[in-house]
Amino acid sequence: MNASAYKSFNVEFTDIDRQYLESNFRLAETIADFIGPHCEVVIHSFESFEKSVVKIVNGHHTGRELGSPITDMGLRMLSAFERTGEVTPKSYFTNSKDGSLLKSTTCVLAGENGKPIGLFCINMNLSHPFPEIIKTLMPDASLPHVGVHENFSSSATDVIEQALEHAIEEVQNDTSINLKSKNKAVTKVLFDNGIFELKEATGLASERLGITRHAIYKYIREFKA
Repeated sequence: MNASAYKSFNVEFTDIDRQYLESNFRLAETIADFIGPHCEVVIHSFESFEKSVVKIVNGHHTGRELGSPITDMGLRMLSAFERTGEVTPKSYFTNSKDGSLLKSTTCVLAGENGKPIGLFCINMNLSHPFPEIIKTLMPDASLPHVGVHENFSSSATDVIEQALEHAIEEVQNDTSINLKSKNKAVTKVLFDNGIFELKEATGLASERLGITRHAIYKYIREFKA
């Protein structure tokens, strides 16, 4: 089945449709960066089946580039969507032109008024040696490992309290900060990390640091200035 069979489905895209597709471009880059170089991420536009690829990261895995056409699988998914309205992503295994084994998933993207406007596809190349793939998911052992701290919590209070503890520890370990300036320095760390966007942060910080809310607000005004 070829793209011409679906020419009746092609609709004139609105600016909102194009903007929605483009809003997924950064997500495509994020996923490819997260999974690593063995992952290809592709966004197809239904505005043109013959030149449907509007975003692609690591396209060397399938030999595609911007302006490449939609796949037969993409057309089958579109046909199924028209019949059933099914948009749930499904994982499947397939092979690229060079015979590489790919684990893939594809979902339909909806635009203005809920109409299907494209596909978001992820292809993981499994033909490389597995240790090589795993290596891309792990820290580089030859480099100093610098972890990024992130609080995974089920409540905002817990996020604030953990952020407070880390800010206090950071300031206490900085010998260049004198005792008188420590509360302001802790508040600055919390401010720079956006913690005061959480409603309870000012109250919890003032209580933990033993200073008034007014003092916290004064520090924040100074930082903003």
